[in-house]
Amino acid sequence: MKALTSGNLLDRVGMPSRLGWGYLGILIFMMGDGLEQGWLSPYLLHHGLSMEQSAALFTMYGVTIAISSWFSGVLVDTFGAKKTMLAGLFLYILGTIGFVGIGISHLSFATMIPTYALRGFGYPLFAYSFLVWIAYRSPQHQLGAAVGWFWFVFTGGMNVLGAYYSSWAIQHIGHINTLWSALVWVLIGAVFALVINRDKLERENKLSGKQHVKEMLNGLTIVKKEPKVGIAGIVRIINQTAQYAFPVFLPIYMEQYGIQTSTWLHIWGSIFIGNIGFNLIFGFVGDKFGWRNTVMWFGGVGCGIFTLLLYYSPVYFSDHIWVIQIIGILWGGCLAGFVPLSALVPSLVKTEKGAAMSILNLGAGLCVFVGPALVGTFINLVGSDGIIWILAGLYFISAFLMRFVYLPNNAKIVEIKPEDMTLSH
Repeated sequence: MKALTSGNLLDRVGMPSRLGWGYLGILIFMMGDGLEQGWLSPYLLHHGLSMEQSAALFTMYGVTIAISSWFSGVLVDTFGAKKTMLAGLFLYILGTIGFVGIGISHLSFATMIPTYALRGFGYPLFAYSFLVWIAYRSPQHQLGAAVGWFWFVFTGGMNVLGAYYSSWAIQHIGHINTLWSALVWVLIGAVFALVINRDKLERENKLSGKQHVKEMLNGLTIVKKEPKVGIAGIVRIINQTAQYAFPVFLPIYMEQYGIQTSTWLHIWGSIFIGNIGFNLIFGFVGDKFGWRNTVMWFGGVGCGIFTLLLYYSPVYFSDHIWVIQIIGILWGGCLAGFVPLSALVPSLVKTEKGAAMSILNLGAGLCVFVGPALVGTFINLVGSDGIIWILAGLYFISAFLMRFVYLPNNAKIVEIKPEDMTLSH
C-alpha cells in the first residue's frame, strides 16, 4: 500500500492522497452495509413475510436513508466529518444488533421495522459525510475525479463486493451469520476511514446548527425559482428507483425459472461491475454528446429498454445465464447514463448552486424508498409483470422530462465550489 502513503500514484489518478485510506474504508464499510441487498427480501418471504411486508420494511429503511442523506452535509459543517461518521457507525451497529438479534432471529416484523429503519440512518451519515470531506479537501481541478472515485468505491463495495461476498457467505456460514458479519466489515472500514486516515477537516463555516438547517430547508425554494431544478430532482429519483425495487421482487421471479438466489447475486454483482465502469465512461460521453442528451437517451431510454429485456430474458434464456448477465450489465451501464445530472443541475442556476445540488441529493435519498414503495403498493394489483412495466415507463417518462431541463442560452460550463458539493451522483 505504498501508494497510499506516498500519494504519487493516487494523486495522478485523481484521488487525493491524504484521503487514500478513507476511500479504502468506504469500500469496506459499504461492502458490509450492502451484503444483504440482493437476498434479504426472498429470505424473509421464504420465512413467512408477505411481499407487502417486505416492501414496507425496505420502504421505511429508505425513508431514514433519505432523511440521513439530506442532513449529512449540515451535520458535517456543524459537528465535523469524523464525529458525524462516528454517529453513523454507532446507529448502524445499534440498528443491526436489534434487527438481526431480535427482529430476524425471532421473525418479529414489529421489531424489524424500527430497527432496520434505525440501521438506515447509518451509511449515509458515514459515507456521505466522507464525500463532503472529499469536497472540502480536494483541489478544484481534481474535484470531479475525486468525487468519481468516491462513487467507484461506494458502488463497488455495496453492490459488487457485498453481492459476491454474500453469495459465498450464505452458503458457508448461513444467512443469520452473514448478517452478523456485516458488523465486522463496517468496523474494519471505520478503522481505515477514521483511525488510519490521519487527515483532519477543520470546520470553516461558523453557522450554528439551527442556521445550517434553516439554510438547507430554504434551499427547497429553488424549485419555485427554477422549475428545471425540480424536474431534474424527479429524474434523479427515477434514476435508481428500479435499483431498489428489483431486490424486493426480482429474486423471487427469477426462482420461477430455476435461477437460485446465489446465481442471482452473481448477476447482481456483474450488473454493478458494469455500472461502476460506465460511471467513468459517461462522464466523458456527457462532455462530448451533451449532458442532457446523455441522460435522456442513454439513461432514460436505455434503462427503459433494458429493464424490460432483463425481466423477460429468463423466459427465453434461463439455460443461458450469461445472456441474462450481459443484459444486466447493459442495464447497469445505462443506469450510469444519469451521471451527467451532477454537472447539469448546478449549471442551471447562476448563484444558488448549493441549493440546486441539495435537490439532487434529496432525489438520491428518496429513490431508496420509492422503489420498494412502488412494489408494495402495486404488486397485488398488477403482479410482477405490471411492476416491471411501471419501472420501464418511469424511465421513458424521465427521458421526456429531460426535454425541459436545458441550460440557459449562451450558458457556460461553471465551476462547482467544494462547498456546493455534497451527495450528488
